[in-house]
Amino acid sequence: MRFGLVLCAWGCCAGQAWGVDWPQWRGPDRNGVSAEHINLEWPAPGPKEVWRAEVGTGFSSIAIAAGRAYTMGNHTNEDTIWCLDALSGKEMWHHSYPAQLGPQYYEGGPGSTPTVASKRVFTISKWGDVFCLETETGKIIWQRDLRQDGFKPNRWGYAGSPLVWHNLVVLNAGAAGTALDRETGRIAWANGTNGAGYASPVLFKTAGQEAILIFAAKHLIGLEPETGRELWRQFWETDWDTNNTDPLVYGNRIFISSFSRGCALLAPQNAAPQVAYESKALYNNLSPGVLQGDYLYAFSGEAHKDTDLRCIHLPSGEVKWTRKDPAFGSLICGDGKLIVLSEKGEMVVADASPEGFTPRARANVLGGVCWTPPAVANGLLYVRNAKGELRCLDLR
Repeated sequence: MRFGLVLCAWGCCAGQAWGVDWPQWRGPDRNGVSAEHINLEWPAPGPKEVWRAEVGTGFSSIAIAAGRAYTMGNHTNEDTIWCLDALSGKEMWHHSYPAQLGPQYYEGGPGSTPTVASKRVFTISKWGDVFCLETETGKIIWQRDLRQDGFKPNRWGYAGSPLVWHNLVVLNAGAAGTALDRETGRIAWANGTNGAGYASPVLFKTAGQEAILIFAAKHLIGLEPETGRELWRQFWETDWDTNNTDPLVYGNRIFISSFSRGCALLAPQNAAPQVAYESKALYNNLSPGVLQGDYLYAFSGEAHKDTDLRCIHLPSGEVKWTRKDPAFGSLICGDGKLIVLSEKGEMVVADASPEGFTPRARANVLGGVCWTPPAVANGLLYVRNAKGELRCLDLR
């Protein structure tokens, strides 16, 4: 592997099944929640490191499917899509292409996560390079440069991860979303070519109907998946068009939040959403947080400023608790437990409880800037930092 690889000894049977895959951004259901069992019997230094790798600068998370792990990074103005053996970290293949690092108030590099479906992996760079590759070989099935189609990347580039819906690959690109044919890469539908938001597309189901949620530059928009036809939109303007975090589906309602505006709970109707409430209970900047029942656990505040971890009662918008340790980072949920990766690389595990945040286990697992949410699959936890240090930790 070009950037080096260090393997650590471990004594488990490589063929044993421990859980489920994590084939896309925020896991099987794109909600940051896994059914994995989380082992809290850690030695003093923390969970055993299985392997480590260097994958280049960026904030791409890790997708794990069929024994392989996928992520992206940038090195000397070249993006690389990595495919590694999920159990050993051995490089299976990589694909590189020219791409500017693009640092601007942060380290730069790709911000989206690969999506794996039907032996294909789909990626988008921050500048609009879209690839469909074979999972086994890395062979290019098709590729598309959205800039050549007239699309204009937003200020910090594209950050939303591809959503595969039937025969379409849906992207938060253009003024209100774009879909490519998953077999050919041709444009199936597009809603303008202006700058987009930074959140990933989310599938919303209510009353037997499906809609694609696009958190665009100035609106949350509901689209008919097959045609891209607009169903409704909710105006949501923020400083510098920073609608960054994914909409969260809560039954037949939708929760949105941005760091410069606050949050809102919406109930979509045929023509326009009804606003259940808009409040200052949460100013979400980067990590969408996770829902457990009626409660949302998420970081609030703008990165590098006054931030905290908090619990919100979603139906009412009431803040149940806030905590300054950890003050900022990302989180997922597994086995009813919050798995928090602080921005300084400390991993903290606590029960997801509206009564408070009581750490049950914690360990320093990384250094540098850690904004990328962890991924968990088959008993292994994958974490990375901005400069591309990737760690695989054993939670079995």
